[in-house]
Amino acid sequence: MIHDVIVVGGSYAGLSATLQLARARKSVLVIDAGRRRNRFTAHAHGFLGHDGWEPGAIAAKAREQVLAYPTVRFVADEATGAAATADGFTVTLAGGETSTGRRIVLAPGVEDTLPDVPGLAERWGKGVYNCPYCDGYERGGGPLGVLAVGELSMHQAMLIPEWGPTTLFTNGAFEPTAEQMQQLAARGVRVEPVPVSHLVDAASVVLADGRVVALAGLFTAGRTRPNGTLAHDLGCMLEEGPTGPFIVTDAMKQTSVAGVFAGGDAARPAGSVALAVGDGAMAGIATHRSLLMG
Repeated sequence: MIHDVIVVGGSYAGLSATLQLARARKSVLVIDAGRRRNRFTAHAHGFLGHDGWEPGAIAAKAREQVLAYPTVRFVADEATGAAATADGFTVTLAGGETSTGRRIVLAPGVEDTLPDVPGLAERWGKGVYNCPYCDGYERGGGPLGVLAVGELSMHQAMLIPEWGPTTLFTNGAFEPTAEQMQQLAARGVRVEPVPVSHLVDAASVVLADGRVVALAGLFTAGRTRPNGTLAHDLGCMLEEGPTGPFIVTDAMKQTSVAGVFAGGDAARPAGSVALAVGDGAMAGIATHRSLLMG
């Protein structure tokens, strides 16, 4: 069977694209490896109508609604390869199955590579975060920290004081200039040059000299990369963003390869649930319109 569209990624962007295509009565195969980026956190915020919901519940409800359309098929597997063919594109799954679609929507999400600080990984999404718009409000105005990873941390440190008094832990990864120190001081940011030893409690920082800085939340910016190799396999252009590479698309979510569309965190320099859903809707609509052109 040749599907009208293969959607790689069955989370917020992928399901949003699928919904538009299903409502246009197109046959869609959704392939999902089950690696939602926000699977580590208990609540998702900033998504209208679902503020504070458990992220898995949002995804499960979306999947239930999408699968109610008879032209949608959902496969829980990993897409391991893709190639262009005379009929469109083939996608190979880890389980060995090969499927063909006239178009592809890439919404694989991204993988976060976190700073190598003991105690950080197990607190990711629970006391350590990357997005203050998603998790800053819930810290209740308490003391916050920014764990530096590079120049991008200056932006975070200037932003985070909106949600609470902030300490920038340079941790040997970032050295503010004299001008930047003045900017940070104007925002009330305290700069801590002593390296971080490890984390304790919800998000508190233990420094190399033994001091403990109690925090209501710690923000940092790890490296990201799109999950899987399909964008590379298909020859899609990628661009280096502030935290890592992302798939380049135009305003209609078309990639540099004709017939391949993309959305969600893998196709923008920064993302959220709300942005992913919007991206997916646009990708689905644009993909449908491209099918009308043959």
